[in-house]
Amino acid sequence: MADIPRVAAGKVVFMHYTLRDGAGNQIDSSRGGQPMPYLHGAHGIVPGLERQLEGHLLGDRFHAVVPPEEGYGVRIAEPMPVPRQQLPDDVDLAPGMQFMGESEDGHKFPIWVARIDGDTIWMDLEHPLVDVTLHFDIEIVSMRDATAEEMAHGHVHVPGMHHS
Repeated sequence: MADIPRVAAGKVVFMHYTLRDGAGNQIDSSRGGQPMPYLHGAHGIVPGLERQLEGHLLGDRFHAVVPPEEGYGVRIAEPMPVPRQQLPDDVDLAPGMQFMGESEDGHKFPIWVARIDGDTIWMDLEHPLVDVTLHFDIEIVSMRDATAEEMAHGHVHVPGMHHS
């Protein structure tokens, strides 16, 4: 009888998940689509979920509660007002949209549209799920050893997708 694979560093884990907030509102889910792959130990998912996945077996189903400190963090700065005319004209802005900003030294970073008040766009440097306790329903559906290339790159390589 073969050993059942266990989540550990260097494993590529394929899981279905449903993510809800503390009020039970669904935020995201892989159900009805392909399971999400990630490389365990490469910090490709929120730390609290990766920690709670450690040691689970192929086929396990479980609920994981991840506090903000182990998820997308706690808010340290408020969204900033930006006049609409400072943003591209050809973009239909909506709350939750993500852009990539660039600092003077060329460092790229994500920025989200927090809200829109007339001609003022409130831009947020913090993830939309900052301060949110995350509730995950997880099912581990497949697992394999990572390839040497995946380990070197720190992420899963999915056939048909370009990787850098």
